Amino acid sequence: MPQPRLHARARTAAAIATLFVPLVLGTAAPNIAAAAQTAQAVKPDAAFDTWSDRFAADWVRANPQLATSTQYFDGAEQDALDRQLTPLTQAHRKKMIALAQAGVARLDKFLAGPLGEEQRTSASVMRWSLANTVASAPYEDYQFVFNQFGGTQVGLVNFMTTTHPLRRASDVASYLARLDQVATRMDEALARARAATARGLVPPRFILERAQYQVDLFLKPAAEQNVLVTTFAQRTEKLADLKPDARANAIAAATRIVETKIRPAYLRVQAYMAELHPQTNDTAGIARLANGAAAYQQALKTYTSTNLTTQEIHAIGLREVARIEAEMDKHLRALGYAEGGIEERMKQLDATFQPKTAGSGNPDPRPELLQRYASIVQDASKRSDALFNLKPRAPVDVRREPPLTEPSAAAHYSLPAPDGSRPGIFWVPMRGPTFDVIRMRSLSYHEAVPGHHFQLAIQQERTDLPKFRAQRIFGGGSAHSEGWALYAERLAVEQGWYEGDVAGLLGALGSELFRARRLVVDTGLHTKGWTREQAIAYGIGAQEVERYVAWPGQACAYMIGMLRIVDLREHAKQELGAKFSLPAFHDVVLRNGSVPLDVLGEIVERWIAAQKQA
Repeated sequence: MPQPRLHARARTAAAIATLFVPLVLGTAAPNIAAAAQTAQAVKPDAAFDTWSDRFAADWVRANPQLATSTQYFDGAEQDALDRQLTPLTQAHRKKMIALAQAGVARLDKFLAGPLGEEQRTSASVMRWSLANTVASAPYEDYQFVFNQFGGTQVGLVNFMTTTHPLRRASDVASYLARLDQVATRMDEALARARAATARGLVPPRFILERAQYQVDLFLKPAAEQNVLVTTFAQRTEKLADLKPDARANAIAAATRIVETKIRPAYLRVQAYMAELHPQTNDTAGIARLANGAAAYQQALKTYTSTNLTTQEIHAIGLREVARIEAEMDKHLRALGYAEGGIEERMKQLDATFQPKTAGSGNPDPRPELLQRYASIVQDASKRSDALFNLKPRAPVDVRREPPLTEPSAAAHYSLPAPDGSRPGIFWVPMRGPTFDVIRMRSLSYHEAVPGHHFQLAIQQERTDLPKFRAQRIFGGGSAHSEGWALYAERLAVEQGWYEGDVAGLLGALGSELFRARRLVVDTGLHTKGWTREQAIAYGIGAQEVERYVAWPGQACAYMIGMLRIVDLREHAKQELGAKFSLPAFHDVVLRNGSVPLDVLGEIVERWIAAQKQA
């Protein structure tokens, strides 16, 4: 792609970002700058550090699975937590809300007094996260306990097979202790689902059917071939301190637990789903539910960390769709695709890049595609050297999504283990028979390098942040993390990474268009009465549409977050002129970790003020 075109695109991005400013910032920027200068002169408050560390530790202790995924503690305390699964009872939910309320009250007192710059950021992040927990509590069941993405029926399985550590023999005993709790947690989730059903919070039929498929798939093999047993056997095969007879006994014990406890629990959930099915229909949005509009507005606050209304987000989506489609039209015409709509022409382009179908002498294309993903990530790491001072120490692997979740999963990233026992992982669903080849590069930039892997692994590796920020115990919602990942995609376009690859550039633009359409579709589904079929007709795949139905508001985080980061970058360029450094700006965004968008604005203002004084 010629550089002049890229420069023009960067100017367009800046112009679009400028349109976005009044929706988020209003007239607050001068006050933020003044507050930034004041914060730099205040000495840290030791009492805040003591309280916040203790509060964060109490929060993690109440969630053993979070303690495991972050390896938050050491020694016997961590080992004890690694033997527990987080309760899913109403009593436990009330306990967490009460803890969050107490935290907000204490933070308000700290924020009203003198705090150092980093402390004020930490306090603001904690307060936003805890206040959001409290505000979201009445609407937890609007996402449905047994949905196809984060539902308990798959969440527990994924945690046990991927996140629970199996590094040494003692971890085997912890695995079996946890495995023995899976049935109890499933029954707790079932009780919660029945209570939600009694309140009229019933999922659409197509969401229920996806979850039913997962439960049926889990129950299909005999206990000894169940994924909780087979992955356990595979992961313990090379443990140096686990004797063969002890391993055999552990596998037999796992098989018994699955057979006598877990399978019966899943059968109870299966029966509940069959009982619920006749009560469902295909009406999609949560506006159909009691207080659904309020639930959706709170979901938007959660995932965008803004107060943008549903109407404003819908309008931003329409505007971005028009801009990106106009850009794509130019490139499609240059390749000879001049007839039909954007979606029709992109499908024609996609078809020319499809690998040969497996069978009839043709090998399965998936292994080669996975290797191509890995090569793209390696290339992106080299290209990133000129744009980033901060890079993660942890490696990132590319792996195929596991069979249980592959039918409905989207590509995603999981963090490396803090102790180095697990790399960052870029998970790729490869359902077939067709594959999204021209978007492989933009997807790799988003999920791995310089997207989620850079952002999340760097945050985890920061030794100078409070542990609760480095481990994302309290964060800024999806807008910062997903906004950064989409920003990484745009950065690759702006920096000429697609030069000579117009199809790849169209794939990148198509990915950005996809995120813009999400704004329109998500708000359309949940506030404008759109059907599943209308959303699909707008250019969003069926599985993605179903994701938005099960996960209201989350799809809006990407574009809203990305526009805000671009806006802050252009603002910094304008303020600093020759003093502006793109790698330094990236350092500021990445170094501070996951924060709400308004807190990110304060951080960038402080950085601008410091650069001006330097």
